[in-house]
This record gives sequence, C-alpha cells and structure tokens, in this order.
Amino acid sequence: MPVVIDIEQSDHHLFTRASGADAGAHPRLDVRVDCLDIGLINNMPDSALMPTERQVFDLLDTAAANLSVRLHLYSMDATPRSDWGRDYVRRYYRHTDDLLNRRLDGIIMTGAEPKAAQLVDEPYWASFTEIVDWAAENTASAIYSCLAVHGVVLHLDGVERRALPAKCIGVFPQTQVADHLLMKGLPDIFSTPHARWNEVGERDLSGCGYSVLSKSVDAGVDCFVKRRNNSLFVHFQGHPEYEAQSLLGEYRRDMGRFLWGANEVCPTIPKGYFDLESEKIVAAFRHEALLNRHPQLFSRFPTDRLARDVKNFWRPSATRIYGNWLSYLDAARSGRSRSRFPGSPVRSDAGFGSNDSTTRRAQFP
Repeated sequence: MPVVIDIEQSDHHLFTRASGADAGAHPRLDVRVDCLDIGLINNMPDSALMPTERQVFDLLDTAAANLSVRLHLYSMDATPRSDWGRDYVRRYYRHTDDLLNRRLDGIIMTGAEPKAAQLVDEPYWASFTEIVDWAAENTASAIYSCLAVHGVVLHLDGVERRALPAKCIGVFPQTQVADHLLMKGLPDIFSTPHARWNEVGERDLSGCGYSVLSKSVDAGVDCFVKRRNNSLFVHFQGHPEYEAQSLLGEYRRDMGRFLWGANEVCPTIPKGYFDLESEKIVAAFRHEALLNRHPQLFSRFPTDRLARDVKNFWRPSATRIYGNWLSYLDAARSGRSRSRFPGSPVRSDAGFGSNDSTTRRAQFP
C-alpha cells in the first residue's frame, strides 16, 4: 500500500481507507521499511480535522504511485479547540514538540480559521513560527496551504496579506508561468479550488525572491516556491487537496453564518464549481436569503441536490503536482543529484528555488 499512517490506536477512520487493506485492518509498516516520512500539521478547526486528514491521505495515496509513504499527524496545542477536538488530537496526534526533535522528508501544514485581525496575534503564532524555522533545516521540502502560506511569508519575509473585497471562492483556471519540475506533466492551464478572504500578491512575492509557478486572472497567485536553507518551501494559496464537496460544505457553512447573523455578508456563489442547473438553484436560494434572512431558512439549503452533481475535476492536476513533490522527496532521500531529476536543468538548484515568475515554462516530453 502506498500510504500508511503512524498512529498507535487502530480505530482511526483512515485505517479503513488504506489501499488493499481489509476493513478495520491496521495499515502500518514496520519502522524498518524505507518510507518517505511526511508530517501533516493539521491546524484546521474541529469540524474539518477528519475531512482534512482524509483529503491529504487520499491525495497522497493516489499520487504516491510506487513510492511508500508514512504519514504522521501533528497538532499545535495553542490551536483553539472544543472538548471533543482536544480529546481527538490527544488520541491520534503527536505534539509538535515531538516534531521539533526529529527530521522528516517533508511536511504538509494547513491553515486555520482566523481568530485575530493580525496573524501575529493568533494564539498559535509562536508555535507556528517555530515549526516553519524547524522545517527549513529538517525537511527536504514543506508544503503550506491557504492561511499557513500567509503566515510563512509574513514571518520569513515580512510580506503582509491583503484583505479582498469579497471572498475568493470557486474553482479557477491556473496558468503555468514558470519552468519548474513541480509542474512537470501538467497541462498549460489547469484548475484549482480557492476559498479565502485574503491574498498575497505577485509583485510582493517576486520582490522577495519567490518563484511564482501558477496564477489565475480571477484568483491571483496560486503556487509559488522558495528555497529555505535545506528545504524547498512550496506554497498554495488554493486547495488542490479539496474533495468534490468541500467547497459546497464551505459555502453552506458561510450561508448558515449569514442567516444566523454571525456574518453580515451574504456569501458569494463559488465560481466555476456548479453546473448551470445547480448554479440556478444556488442563486435562487441566495436571492431568498437576501430577501428573507432568517435562521429557519437554513434547513432548506439544497445540500443533497447540489452534492449530486459536483465533481472533482481538479484531482488529476492535484495528483500530478503531489506526485512530482513526492518524487522530489524521494530523490532527496536517496541522495541523487537534483540535476539527474528527469527534465531538470543543469544547475543542481535550478527550477526549485530560482526567482523567474515571468518565464514561460518549457514543454516537457
């Protein structure tokens, strides 16, 4: 099986998802087996803890091909949680103090729902920056998504996020704008989901030495990279790991907050996500919500009808990107020169951390 999880308790929900494992089996490999060791630092709120685990596990499992991956779960104590959430991470997650005392091939660090106006005022900020600094020295590469991206560029380069006039939500076409091995095998234009209220812009990033790999006319920069000491830092403002219904669930949550009065802004319909018939249904519900804003209306949100037709059409590109990332980790682990990586430039670090956000990528064979 490509992906196993390093958890002692055998009742975790991911154990039944392992490729080729019997239901209820314990998909763990002996510690002596040579695996890529990847840590998931899951900072998502309680309601998204398990879906995020599933999304990352399934994407890695699809992308791993013939590579073996061992997934380790980590959490930061300072991330606000309910009693249920604290008990859940206590059972299945390791503390980040354990992470700081070891090396991993790579990490994937999620964002967290903002609680403070400024990122430096978030309760987990000190732990977050400690992990970022550790990753630069103790991983071959680190992936950061959404809000974690904004935290990384602020901490390391002082790049401030900017508030958007409306939430950027939907599935947006991304255009490749630089030659990089993480993009190898992707079409020139591919799709990625986004769901965020803030952004960091291309000009600010390029001025600090980041290489922008993909961007969208409507959603701005998506993927960009920069070498940090021993590690290649990979940043996604979007969510390539999202499942088919992830944006639907997020839109439904935002609509509920509007109807209950927790948010004064009626959520924008996700762009490029619904088919024409579904979008008419969503638009009709939104119109009614604006005319008759009341909590009871939430029970009529057409979740089942909408879920029937949404599709994960961005998964092939997400699988390709993550497959390229895993191949990079494998090359680093085995000690092969990056210049021997298929399709790579002659310089050992070229294409992994260079700043060339305006150069169009070459076609790979």
